[in-house]
Amino acid sequence: MAGTDNLIIFDTTLRDGEQSPGASMDIQEKIQIANALNDLNVDVIEAGFPIASKGDFTAVKEIADSIKTSRICALARALEKDILRAADALKNAKLSRIHTFIATSPIHMEMKLKMTPEQVIKNAVNAVTIARDNAEDVEFSPEDAGRSDFNFLCEIIEQVINAGATTINIPDTVGYNMPHQFGELIEKIISNVPNANKAIFSVHCHNDLGLAVSNSLSSVLHGARQVECTINGLGERAGNAALEEIVMTVKTRRDIFSCDTRINTKKIMNCSRLVSSITGFPVQPNKAIVGKNAFAHESGIHQDGIIKSRETYEIMRAEDVGLVSNSLVLGKHSGRNALKQKMEQLNLKYESEESFNDLFSRFKELADKKHEIYDEDIIQLSNNVQLSGDDIQLISMSVVCDSSKKPYAKVTLDIKGKELDSSAEGDGAVDAAFNAINNLIDLNIDLKLYSVNNITSGTDAQGEVTVRVLKGEVIVNGHGADTDIVKASVLAYLNAINKIYHNPNLESKKLSGI
Repeated sequence: MAGTDNLIIFDTTLRDGEQSPGASMDIQEKIQIANALNDLNVDVIEAGFPIASKGDFTAVKEIADSIKTSRICALARALEKDILRAADALKNAKLSRIHTFIATSPIHMEMKLKMTPEQVIKNAVNAVTIARDNAEDVEFSPEDAGRSDFNFLCEIIEQVINAGATTINIPDTVGYNMPHQFGELIEKIISNVPNANKAIFSVHCHNDLGLAVSNSLSSVLHGARQVECTINGLGERAGNAALEEIVMTVKTRRDIFSCDTRINTKKIMNCSRLVSSITGFPVQPNKAIVGKNAFAHESGIHQDGIIKSRETYEIMRAEDVGLVSNSLVLGKHSGRNALKQKMEQLNLKYESEESFNDLFSRFKELADKKHEIYDEDIIQLSNNVQLSGDDIQLISMSVVCDSSKKPYAKVTLDIKGKELDSSAEGDGAVDAAFNAINNLIDLNIDLKLYSVNNITSGTDAQGEVTVRVLKGEVIVNGHGADTDIVKASVLAYLNAINKIYHNPNLESKKLSGI
């Protein structure tokens, strides 16, 4: 083992997290999340799988070009074409890593790869050698290691370390292992691989049995010094180990863990909300660390204890993960300096004075609609995707709902400077508004997801809407926020339509009415 007390946090939200059904992100959304992960001080960002698609390649390349603190990693199968494609995407990265993998369990080798163990070792060594020639840092994963023959696992690990792999990642690919079992496996591998001291050992745990975090932490106690995880535990099937839970457990239980992370924990909450907003996957209220109820106390006994001494019922401070105790400080009379101070308090950034002016203008509009502005409102405003500069913008809308009649909506849009209006009925107010828009913009798109999440509490809460639409093989997300949920829905739908219209992967960009 390469000795270190630093636990390396390897975030794969943009790769494995995006493999969640319906969690596709466009390039700008991936860059936005990558910047948030960089601000979080994530050690390694797995930005994508460049060989998978042109869009994935471009996303990895643009992230590699722009991120200067975190190491940018690209995934590649143990194939030369994959590795060279990954290397091309990473060529301008300040810090880069190629992560190559091949399955090692008997069932995968026989049924999926149709290779002998000897062929698998040869392919793995060749892949690591090529990767080492094209990147300064190489990671190797024996896929489905948790169900692999132990002696074979040790043999392939020894040979890829000799070939130049500096990180060995042991995946629990199907979330099958128990914590004590998986931790002992990591320790046993480290003890039995002769050159184990030349590599960092890592784990990548899935949550099929709800044990991803437990398995990861058990592995850390047994010698692993990198954990692969995602924001909010996002990932295919039941998800991956949640970054926020790994980090805060290690930070809180320093009496047990002889390591710590570089993560700026005060930015965890903002990163969690950003990922939730972009993917449209709301965080459950009782989710550890980042759920709305994680630091809430309703029981009288609990409240009495908290008032007397916070430590009676809280093992962490809300401030440590980016929440602040006093959130009701802004309103319609608040000025620019107050907003700037609040953004600094919440660790939120703006690119320029011009972008702050736009944010302040939207803050004032929101403050006119609701009496109290919460921290969550400010975070949402700072993350909101604006429609300014888009070809299609909302001018006005009206909706009529009558219990004895079908809902009716009228919308007026600015389409490339031309004002057009349309009206339609629907099964509900939102459906009617979408139908009216479709009358003006005939893109033949399929709505795959409609998600509503209240950002704050109360009847005047700002609502956040995420839609996911499909056009051909292209999937895009649209986002909108407003105190009027129907308007938020329309803004989200138009946001998605504008993205489709400007998507380079679609041949037809003709919009009716233009």
